[in-house]
Amino acid sequence: MPEDYEAPLLELEKKIEDLASQPAVPGVENELQRLRRELDAKRRQVFAALTPWQKTLVARHPARPYTLDYINALFTEFAELHGDRRFADDPALVCGFAFYKERPVAVIGHQKGRDTKQKIYRNFGMPKPEGYRKALRIMKLAEKFARPIITFVDTPGAYPGLDAEERGQAEAIAYNLREMASLKVPVVVNVTGEGGSGGALAIAVGDRVNMLEHAVYSVITPEGCAAILWRDAARAPEAAEAMKITASDLASFGLVDAVVPEPAGGAQTDPESLFRSLDEVIEGQLRELSALPPEALVAARYEKFRRMGHLGGEFLETT
Repeated sequence: MPEDYEAPLLELEKKIEDLASQPAVPGVENELQRLRRELDAKRRQVFAALTPWQKTLVARHPARPYTLDYINALFTEFAELHGDRRFADDPALVCGFAFYKERPVAVIGHQKGRDTKQKIYRNFGMPKPEGYRKALRIMKLAEKFARPIITFVDTPGAYPGLDAEERGQAEAIAYNLREMASLKVPVVVNVTGEGGSGGALAIAVGDRVNMLEHAVYSVITPEGCAAILWRDAARAPEAAEAMKITASDLASFGLVDAVVPEPAGGAQTDPESLFRSLDEVIEGQLRELSALPPEALVAARYEKFRRMGHLGGEFLETT
């Protein structure tokens, strides 16, 4: 079923599809070009006025690129590594080493599934403790061999099941946060879809944090927030507005470093264009970060996150 923001575009898309299937006759190609221009303009108009809730729906679009798509587009010779050396492998997190612009790097990211079988296999992109421990294992290897780390964040959150809690879900996330803060190699984080709670943050303590234009990043889903505050998940659009979860909001608060523009209609409409835009951002950031000595990287990363959560120049303190 199409989402509400897509409704104004469906009629035009149907016209284009029907016309393209007709036998070639004089004037058809000109009409097709006219309709495609009209559709492109309409998409730009619609997507420029998306509400935070609509952006959440775009971030969850099943056709958006996932981590393996970014790996195939931006990296070469990717070698995936498996297992946390304690319990098991976790397919919800893809981890390994690859070359980026002929430079060896570590790549880590959430992976959602396309069809039902893959969604179940990937646990809908919700990692368990072994996933976070696997990710940290690869990060530590990257640090040992002085390789930058590039992560892709796209998860509703860490898996909340009983088995995950029994194996120390909260401890695994907290341990990652502490260890990532002191990594002596550049860390570039990219929020490409949903950035959900600690499940996202466990691979997102970076020197640079980027967000795609229609990605979202929050401590809880809008549905979860609405259910807690008002006991009504149907008020998710209201919660999304209040939570300030969009890339533009978070950039204005200084919580993300770059907002990567998406094609008209979202990343799923023209992935190649998106890959080029993100590639340019990552390349520039890695060049800048690689010029810093390890101690300066760690100190700057600490200061970056220490500055978050202040009002009027004063840090918020908890008691």
